[in-house]
Amino acid sequence: MVVYGVRAGKIRAVDGVSFTLDRGEVFGLAGESGSGKTTAALSIMRLIEPPGQIVGGSIRFDGQDVLAMTGEQLRKFRWKRVSMVMQGAMSSLDPLYRVGRQLTEAIRYHEKSTETEAWSRAKELLELVGIEESRAREYPHQFSGGMKQRAVIAMALSLNPDLVIADEPTTALDVMIQAQILDLLRDLQKKLRMSILLITHDVSLLAEFANRIGIMYAGRLMEVGPLGAVIGSPLHPYTRGLISSIPSLKHKKERLASIPGTAANLLNPPPGCRFNPRCSLATDLCMQTEPKLVEKRRDHFAACYNVS
Repeated sequence: MVVYGVRAGKIRAVDGVSFTLDRGEVFGLAGESGSGKTTAALSIMRLIEPPGQIVGGSIRFDGQDVLAMTGEQLRKFRWKRVSMVMQGAMSSLDPLYRVGRQLTEAIRYHEKSTETEAWSRAKELLELVGIEESRAREYPHQFSGGMKQRAVIAMALSLNPDLVIADEPTTALDVMIQAQILDLLRDLQKKLRMSILLITHDVSLLAEFANRIGIMYAGRLMEVGPLGAVIGSPLHPYTRGLISSIPSLKHKKERLASIPGTAANLLNPPPGCRFNPRCSLATDLCMQTEPKLVEKRRDHFAACYNVS
């Protein structure tokens, strides 16, 4: 559980969220803005800063308890085992340093490489993501938006991590560049056999990329399952609402469906299921007791009383 303390009270930004990620798997985490996706991802790397804090639960990576790691263990864990492409990656590069210099920093620290060896690796990484190695000595302002995004992805791959967390990796990019970035991530995932946690509010994005997906709402997981099952036969009313709001080129033009109401106030969440004020299927039980995430079909979980 992750809690943010504010003057008005405490916000449970991530509450009871639990999922697994297998080696070489792409797991997608979707939900509207403010649902807790990024906070859940930052928790994995223990990057939650005050006024936020992790107050309960456990995070296990390859058998290790991340919450029990010392400072030195965390430094070895981050970048080398797990790295992250931050949300708003295009503004993640320091404008005062050459792109290559920023790639070499983690390499030199973790690998104890010489400057020459680190620069050689930086050039290899840029080539890997489709940027000419000669651009390594340029500054971020000399890169286009798509190139900055690729450079940040290269930075995340600098130490060959087992898991890459990609938080909204295509935000602020046009449709063509978005497709190129997704193709790049897909190719790199297959080539390097790494796991990816892909965070987005766009379910259609996950439909092209993920093996399994989880749907978050108001700090909790509403549904988790294989991609085909969740997209093709969603169980939770919130998931159905998200999927029905995606425009289609194949079907007849009609007004898009929408989910009525607004997201739950996490300072004062509704009793019972947090989605119940916006759900047309809500019963008295939904309004009184919060449902648990349970297996409704094989490997397909949902937190809803109205699913058998």
